[in-house]
Amino acid sequence: MSFCWYHGNITRSKAEDLLSQAGKDGTFLVRDSESVCGAYALCVLYQQCVYTYRILPNTDNQLSVQACEGVPMRFFTNLQELIDFYKKENVGLVTNLQYPILQEEEGPEDLDEDQEPVPPNVPPRSVVCTLASTESKEFPVTTEKAEIGNDSMLLSDTLLQRMHGIDTRSVSEEHLQAIQQYLCLHITSDCEMVHNGSQNLPQFKSLLMSLCTGLYSEITRTLPALESLQSTFEPQLSPGFRQRSPLSGDPSTSSMMSKLNQLTSMVTSLEEKVKTVLMEGAAVKHRRSLIPPIIFEVKVDSLGISQKTHLKVDVETGKLIIKKAKDGPDEKYYMSKKILQLIKSQKLPNKLIIVLETEKEKIQRKEYIFADSKKREGFCQLLQQMKNKHSDQLEPDMLTIFTGTWNMGDMPAPKKITSWFLCKGQGKTCDETADYIEHDIYVIGTQEDPQNEKEWVEILLRSLNEITNAEYKLITIQTLWNIRIVILAKQEHAHRISHIYTNSVKTGIANTLGNKGAVGASFMFNGTSFGFINSHLTSGSEKKLRRKQNYFNILRFLVLGDKKLSPFNISQRFTHLFWLGDLNYRVQLPNSEAENIVHKIKLQQYYELLAYDQLNMERKESQIFLHFNEDEITFPPTYRYERGTRERYCYTKQKATGIKYNLPSWCDRVLWKSYPQMHVLCQSYGCTEDITTSDHSPVFATFQVGVTSQFVSKNNPGDSDVQGYIELLNCKATLHTKSHTKFYIEFHSCCLENMVKSSEAEDQEGDSGTLVVKFGILPKLTPIISDLEFLLDQHLLICIKSSDTDESYGEGCIALRMEDPQQLQFPFFTPLTHHGEETGHFQGEISLTAHCGKQREKLYDFVKIEKDETVAQKHQIKAQCSQQWEQSSRSGKCFADKMARVRGVPQCTPETLISTDHNTPAQALSNQVKQSPPSTPQGFKGNEQRTKPGSPVMGRGDTPITPPARSSTPSQKFVPCNNTRGAPNIRQQDSVRATTQPNIPEMVDNPLYGPVNSGSHQPPAQSRPLKPPEPATRIIPAIRQRSMTYSSSDKKPVAPDKTAAKNMASVNITRPEIVPSITKPRPPLPAKLQGGRDGQQT
Repeated sequence: MSFCWYHGNITRSKAEDLLSQAGKDGTFLVRDSESVCGAYALCVLYQQCVYTYRILPNTDNQLSVQACEGVPMRFFTNLQELIDFYKKENVGLVTNLQYPILQEEEGPEDLDEDQEPVPPNVPPRSVVCTLASTESKEFPVTTEKAEIGNDSMLLSDTLLQRMHGIDTRSVSEEHLQAIQQYLCLHITSDCEMVHNGSQNLPQFKSLLMSLCTGLYSEITRTLPALESLQSTFEPQLSPGFRQRSPLSGDPSTSSMMSKLNQLTSMVTSLEEKVKTVLMEGAAVKHRRSLIPPIIFEVKVDSLGISQKTHLKVDVETGKLIIKKAKDGPDEKYYMSKKILQLIKSQKLPNKLIIVLETEKEKIQRKEYIFADSKKREGFCQLLQQMKNKHSDQLEPDMLTIFTGTWNMGDMPAPKKITSWFLCKGQGKTCDETADYIEHDIYVIGTQEDPQNEKEWVEILLRSLNEITNAEYKLITIQTLWNIRIVILAKQEHAHRISHIYTNSVKTGIANTLGNKGAVGASFMFNGTSFGFINSHLTSGSEKKLRRKQNYFNILRFLVLGDKKLSPFNISQRFTHLFWLGDLNYRVQLPNSEAENIVHKIKLQQYYELLAYDQLNMERKESQIFLHFNEDEITFPPTYRYERGTRERYCYTKQKATGIKYNLPSWCDRVLWKSYPQMHVLCQSYGCTEDITTSDHSPVFATFQVGVTSQFVSKNNPGDSDVQGYIELLNCKATLHTKSHTKFYIEFHSCCLENMVKSSEAEDQEGDSGTLVVKFGILPKLTPIISDLEFLLDQHLLICIKSSDTDESYGEGCIALRMEDPQQLQFPFFTPLTHHGEETGHFQGEISLTAHCGKQREKLYDFVKIEKDETVAQKHQIKAQCSQQWEQSSRSGKCFADKMARVRGVPQCTPETLISTDHNTPAQALSNQVKQSPPSTPQGFKGNEQRTKPGSPVMGRGDTPITPPARSSTPSQKFVPCNNTRGAPNIRQQDSVRATTQPNIPEMVDNPLYGPVNSGSHQPPAQSRPLKPPEPATRIIPAIRQRSMTYSSSDKKPVAPDKTAAKNMASVNITRPEIVPSITKPRPPLPAKLQGGRDGQQT
């Protein structure tokens, strides 16, 4: 269609912007309808309001403008005839059509920097992509024959681990020692004989004879007696007497015969099984059958003295063992059910509190200090695994998911890629103790993948077979040219996965070529929906606008998930959505800065470069990936490396038009978005170092996510008669629109039998492009299950639509979970978006009517975060600043913070990221809280960081060098980026906190990388006082324990005498109203230090 006023499938908000810019009454355009396929929308500007009329086709393909009831319909053969008619005055529209908005002409699209004009030959698909028909036998894992070597010791350890996991309480101590002695010592001899071709197992036969000594003697003694008894009775049987078996009829004899038969078959098959195990023993080294007991060295404070102790985690037996010496005897142990809670310190990243139930049913708290934060994380993950393994719950409420993205560069994968799935490399990685924990789901996205589907799946299954013991099954696979996504899951989860969908979108030249685009897959895991997208966007540093258009096309036209949720795009349809791929966003710096960028990478000064990352800049301005999250990037740029090495970036490329620059950039990313109040924790985010076949490094990210199971009520049968309700009260929507129309709300949820539609809102008022719509009495929502435990896990999806065109003006999600189950009514706030753009917000109150269910703690609630006293003070200041700002602003974001405070919702901590606030700015989405002066680029520090050993990175032409000594004067060549467009999206309380207290000593540290201030020169504590926003409220920081460590230039203070200490202890210090979480009394400071602190406060 070549009409100049026809704009195709532009969004409603884009059409309003074009008409508002024209500013003349009678300005018009025609676009595609968003609510009816094949229909159009006529948009007209009149008195600074946009009026939208829907143009519908009939069965004869004649067009008419939808009119009110009783108004005669006029039909037209085409759009041009319709537009010409309505250019007349007084023909039914608010005004006649006068000034068309001409369609924007797009220039010819250039080829991507890595794009060839001829599409590749795509191999035929050879894999069935449905769960029902996909079996593991379609992809046989061809395991290579392992070489015979020193495998017997490894086999011995593996069999001993299996032995520890078996209940041997009924085995006698003598027999148990004989079995363990064979597994420890004599199995080596049998293993060598089997590999040498012998069929005899002398040591095993000796073990059998030892175990059956009592049985043999008993049979030798009993069998002659039975034979004599049988011989005695056989000759004297009468002719009419029916012979009976001597051991039939009696229950005890039947049981004895059954046991004898079982014993016979067991002894017969044992020798063959042992031969098989010994023959295949060499392959055991590639697989971990069980999680071995792991010992952590920790420190515990006893009577003010720090002592070393050891914590032994035995996942298979479900025991936490406390012992003083690593090789010493077990002193005390706690079963998994007696371990009630793990509480992480928010201030000290290596401190952990374990809440235990003692023998007398008393609660006991034990505090431990680990060697580092990674050890603490590994310990927590192992205990979670132990709780899950020994839980009485039949269905899981938490999963671990591996996501990986890799641009393969049109090169086949190397033979070994297991480091990718083990998350080994640079960045945020887990402790080595977590290697034994297998992920439930693996999601692998590739770009420029030259292999066919069957070959790639075989490689993936073989790699997982080498590092895990679980059996994985192909759930689905989707390919668009060389863009591919593969989803594998544990075989035990196959019956829990349903409703599998796949789809793809092309975003190449003219949106017809599939060299760029996205593939997606979705499924239901019990009651939780998952969506996964792998995209390859337009390349080139200067093509940021084109990448943005790619993103919106994928968001609008990739169809996945429940078809009943058609008003919602893919960013709103899933409980958990993961978006990964080669997004091709670059570091936006001049080409002349190439060598300086490489130098910064050598020194691992990533914060300075990430301030110029295009994706971060776009997200900060709310241009793309609205309300998505990304973990902190602590790994080097993954593009563009010289193939075959990871020590050199190849950032120049000779082309016919000249030298093309590809500055080192973080092109490969993983982002996610979850429903509010859903548990999601990013456990690792980094890249590999040893996979070098491509100019991109593979990127990995692992997540711990909460899931809901098919609900089974635990209440009394009589309680099911009580009908529950969900009521929304005092609701209003604030919409960013200039349209003149009436609105209604659609409610969608898994807890509702059908979609519920409200009546039109009568009360609305507008002011300068913002429309406030107040809804009166909304319909009561009747859930399919009235149990409170069920309802607290549910979400309401809302869609605010126009009554004239049935087009959406904003979609949002409301969590029904509340902190206090006894609270009858609580406020809510949710932002509204449409096609990836923010369109306003919706707020009100929710009232739940349901009988109280029996609450149970979820597995992910097993680990909590402790709010230290200093952190609580910082949150108090944040709340005070937020209250001051709310009085002077009507911003919806500020209202969201107020609602969170009213409900008592905890703020997202660096350890656990829960989607409670979708309005969080991009710079606050990382797991580490960073404070920087306003004039400094994000993450900029004056101190150069230490380079990790063995990871030098060079530009082309460089030679490996030793990193220079750290200097207090940094080499600054970057101009701080001033993003004025993102100013409205930054919280005012954050800016106040950044200017008044640029360096807060109690800032939250990353649990996996130690303190934030890791540079060589730490600012002194007295230069960063904690200042409240109001001078009248004086807050004195709590006294902290200080280690007696001094520099060589200072004199050690003389310890105060007893009189001075007594006087200091009697000083009455005024405390703030916040109750500190530290229960132990603080020791007094020396007189010299106390006087210095008082002077600082004065």
